[in-house]
Amino acid sequence: MKVLVGMSGGIDSSVAAYMLKNQGYETEGVTMLIWRPDSPYPAPVSANSCYCKDKSEDLGRIDRICSYLGIMHTVIDCSEVFEREVLSIFRSEYISGRTPNPCVMCNSRVKFGAMLSRAAELFDFDYFATGHYARISFNDKSGRYELLRAIDEKKDQSYFLSRLSQAQLSRTIFPLGEYTKGEIRAIDESLGFHEKGSAESQDFYGGDYSELLMLDDRKGKIVLDDGRVLGEHDGYWHYTIGQRKGLGIGYPEPLYVVRIIPESNTVVVSTAAGSVFNSLEAVDAVFVSDDFFDDRIYKVKIRSTDKGTDAHVKTNGNGFSVSFVTPVRGVAPGQSAVVYDGDRVIASGVIS
Repeated sequence: MKVLVGMSGGIDSSVAAYMLKNQGYETEGVTMLIWRPDSPYPAPVSANSCYCKDKSEDLGRIDRICSYLGIMHTVIDCSEVFEREVLSIFRSEYISGRTPNPCVMCNSRVKFGAMLSRAAELFDFDYFATGHYARISFNDKSGRYELLRAIDEKKDQSYFLSRLSQAQLSRTIFPLGEYTKGEIRAIDESLGFHEKGSAESQDFYGGDYSELLMLDDRKGKIVLDDGRVLGEHDGYWHYTIGQRKGLGIGYPEPLYVVRIIPESNTVVVSTAAGSVFNSLEAVDAVFVSDDFFDDRIYKVKIRSTDKGTDAHVKTNGNGFSVSFVTPVRGVAPGQSAVVYDGDRVIASGVIS
């Protein structure tokens, strides 16, 4: 069996390649490039990001690791599709006052989508593997592949993988899902792939996300939810729903962004009591480990760092409705709402 391993140059993907080679798989590394030399989008200030102009250091490290493992390494240019399927959508969503999740989009559309399609044109392989912390199992009863949380709850990345299709899951291996980050670091150090204490894996963009919008600052109002003007801002796109810090205004109580109105360049804030939500609607749903909701309590995550909140969930058109048992703060349109039943990812939708 031949496994293609997505390699970024980081600890996780490097150890994943080592593990698979050790398990007897015919292993080959692949890296996707997402920077286009003539891109209109600015390069990030920090080089430690997925979207980066100069990947020479990462590629050099990957080549050295692949040489050590005795495996081939291929680089695939995905810059055009990344710009179309991730950056352009990211920009239009933010300008519309929404808060998109570029990593969720990139995984389903580019890394596990376009890149693998292009790789299949170059060579044959049976499976694709990455260094993500998640697990996959096959349920004989339902006949479905199930996406599960990783053993290491702090490193679990199932939220970012929640839009993978059955076809994608059926050909994917996550070698690190049964391990803790500490165990993977120990393996990496024993192999000498990276220096002890090396930085964590890369973020999407090494800078202020608003830089990708390429908009000139424009004064607008910060308004309390009762209509009172509390201050000014330099553009609604610098704010996200649920934001508390960096508002630049004084008030007797902590304030949170609860609404963004692009048409009037207005940011609406409220106190803690007025910033919670009892429900949400999600659209464009992908059903992962199951294709329906039971009359039970599920856990729903509304952001990657969220631990999940108990909720009732019902199908609604091409999406689903969520009614939280206890109110939650920071429900941001554009983000993913991911429904869990225990460790299983049931469905993922875009908060509308």
